Amino acid sequence: MSEKYLSSLLSLYSVKQVRQAEASAVRDDTSLYDLVKRAALAAFKQIQSLKPDAQTILILAGHGNNGADAYATASMLIKAGRTVILQASTAHTPSEELLLAITRFESLGGKTTPFCTDKIVKAEVVVDGLLGTGAKGELSEELVAVIDAVNRSDAWVLSLDVPSGIEPDTGISKQVAIDANMTLTFGAIKQGLLTSQARHFCGQLLLADIGLGPYLIPSKVKRLISEDLPNIFLPRRRDSHKGDSGKVSVIGGDIGMSGAVRLASESCLRAGAGLVTVISRPEHHTVVCTTRPELMFWGCELVDMEVYLKLGWADVLVIGPGLGTTDWGYNLLKAVDLAEKPSVIDADALNLLCHFPLSNKNWVLTPHPGEAGRLLGVSTAEVEKDRFKAVRCLHEKYGGVIVLKGAGTLIYDGNDCVVAPVGNPGLASGGCGDVLSGIIGALMAQGYSNMEAAYLAVVIHGDAADLAAKNGERGMLASDLMPYIHQLVNEI
Repeated sequence: MSEKYLSSLLSLYSVKQVRQAEASAVRDDTSLYDLVKRAALAAFKQIQSLKPDAQTILILAGHGNNGADAYATASMLIKAGRTVILQASTAHTPSEELLLAITRFESLGGKTTPFCTDKIVKAEVVVDGLLGTGAKGELSEELVAVIDAVNRSDAWVLSLDVPSGIEPDTGISKQVAIDANMTLTFGAIKQGLLTSQARHFCGQLLLADIGLGPYLIPSKVKRLISEDLPNIFLPRRRDSHKGDSGKVSVIGGDIGMSGAVRLASESCLRAGAGLVTVISRPEHHTVVCTTRPELMFWGCELVDMEVYLKLGWADVLVIGPGLGTTDWGYNLLKAVDLAEKPSVIDADALNLLCHFPLSNKNWVLTPHPGEAGRLLGVSTAEVEKDRFKAVRCLHEKYGGVIVLKGAGTLIYDGNDCVVAPVGNPGLASGGCGDVLSGIIGALMAQGYSNMEAAYLAVVIHGDAADLAAKNGERGMLASDLMPYIHQLVNEI
């Protein structure tokens, strides 16, 4: 199912791929200025539709083709009778397309004025055409001041192609970035706009078709949201039994950490696993089973033959929640490796993996950026600098399917990369990652491939968080997701 299904999802592209498509379009008798005019028309329509009563439109233009988009948009607004103020820097030599756009703008009576932060702060509507996909290096002091003024204003902000200050391939921000209400990206959605810091700065992300579709090469990077998942979970047969829904052993919960394994095991049940056994410290039996008697429990002081039998009983193993990094946890991780079962490796199992590196094609690793940094021997900042590179490096070193959690989770199996811009900041609390690992294990046990289980679980987890956050993201608990996981696996 996975490869055929993923091919139908919305493709995401690198800047290099988009530029190759633009070059192909130009060779096929389309000029770059034609593309500028198409982009400007899309922006003009959004402004006319969404802000028809705005008294004045303030447009900020850079010196590249993003600036040309801004000037061309300004020309269309002037022709429509709108009042336009255009601010730009004159410190750079304009590109050919920008020069054409400036000439057209001036022929309609438009005037370019220098950047004025006082006016920017008081603006009602701002069109951000400062920096496009080609911006390199740090921002000048002038641009930092301009962007800061936009962000201090109460204006409704439309960014053209990308919010100025955001790296379109990675989603990271320069010193500052435009905090847009809407980003209208042209030709193709740039892969970085759905992950990392771009999740905050883009606002509503829309794609404007400017005719590049026939020239874009096939992409292995895809976007996945719940709207892409119709009829994934088919109704169960009327004669099905619990054995048909899979058996999972969830391993973890060293002394003082019973909550993590309890959350992972319940989410495993809520996501549809037929039978779940918890392998944990004996003293955690009461905590785990009193409030969730549907769970089975095996107390483990040391890894003996009984533990191996419990691992052998399961179809899928989930290890890591509350596991700790002592010999107890390490011996359980070794036992899971020897069991040669499909596995989900999370939390402290990942921290142990840093010191005892293993590679396995039949597991799913679920690191957050800090854990990913430890697995790769780099800083968290280095991981976040390029999440796409990090997820590839993790797969090369450890194999299997990698779920790099965060704002815009990445799921990668060595061939396809799925970007899931789901969930909300309420997930940034203890236990939410444990819930995700349980969902993944449950779906694997129900017959989904490791890749399918991973990306389906990420979307279910994120959508459950959105439903749980109806009373607010702050103070949301991992356990608040449970009823919504149950709901979603029956709705999607």
